[in-house]
Amino acid sequence: MMMPKTKKKILLVDDSPASLMMGLLALKREPYELITAADGEEGVEKAVSERPDLILMDVVLPRLDGFSAVRRLRSLEAMRAVPILMLTSRGEGDHVGLASGASDSITKPFEAKELLAKVRLLLGGGPRKPN
Repeated sequence: MMMPKTKKKILLVDDSPASLMMGLLALKREPYELITAADGEEGVEKAVSERPDLILMDVVLPRLDGFSAVRRLRSLEAMRAVPILMLTSRGEGDHVGLASGASDSITKPFEAKELLAKVRLLLGGGPRKPN
């Protein structure tokens, strides 16, 4: 018997341990299941195997940059509807991430409140409360 899915699953893809920690700290108080990947290739692999409800994707990544990872994910039927939030450094330009298929972007360093607001919006109003 399948258990109802109560926690939304979020994949954080970032090669910077400090950035990953910032994201994890911002989201850990919420009832999300958090998964991490350290480069674009691992991010794509984990997205396919874990089927997250949302992906936070850094732009500058080893092995496969964030834009290429987003394009690869968008080419897969199962990943087309998954919202992807690009994490961009100042000056990289938000429009670039959106052109590659991202749903939205946020500039690093970000405020935890700003990240949470975008995450909730992309997940459709936030995590469902367990019954």
